[in-house]
Amino acid sequence: MTIDEAQQAVDAWIQNVGGGYFSELTNMALLTEETGELARVIARKYGDQIAKRGDLDCSLAEEMADILWVLICLANQTGVNLTDALQDSIRKKTERDAERFAPRRTRKLS
Repeated sequence: MTIDEAQQAVDAWIQNVGGGYFSELTNMALLTEETGELARVIARKYGDQIAKRGDLDCSLAEEMADILWVLICLANQTGVNLTDALQDSIRKKTERDAERFAPRRTRKLS
């Protein structure tokens, strides 16, 4: 599935099943909530925190997909084409950071 197809699929679901979009402000709050849920899983799975019962019931993939869903909702309702936005971001970072990480690329492992 391409990003454009994902934006269309989410929009179709929202229109046909979901009953319409939440407000942009609500979706921003939901994006923050979902990001916190991903952070919780990562902190317990890869970090120093010890998981409590149920902390790891959700997978990284599930939490990342939830974030992507809400991000796509925000993009759809504000008229952002995420394919174009991502391509612009990659171009910007490539131009800006062309030499920034050069020492890292040439560093030899001992």
